[in-house]
Amino acid sequence: MATAESTVDDVKALLVELLGIADRAEGMDASTELLGNLPELDSMAVVEVISALEERFGIAVDDTEIGADTFETLGSLAAFVEAHRPA
Repeated sequence: MATAESTVDDVKALLVELLGIADRAEGMDASTELLGNLPELDSMAVVEVISALEERFGIAVDDTEIGADTFETLGSLAAFVEAHRPA
């Protein structure tokens, strides 16, 4: 599925930029664990990431929709974005 793969790449680029983790970007794929694996992804960074996702992808996210499972892996975060993209 090209769209999903593209979204993973786009979300990865956003995370790399926001978190300043370019040195670890090459090894990141859909299965890369985020919460608990990236020390840079703390509670404040999660808020910044959500805001950046809303802006970059034109989505609206309700606070009640976000849980730890959303940020479990790069793939789960990309799937969340895909599910919220306008049709």
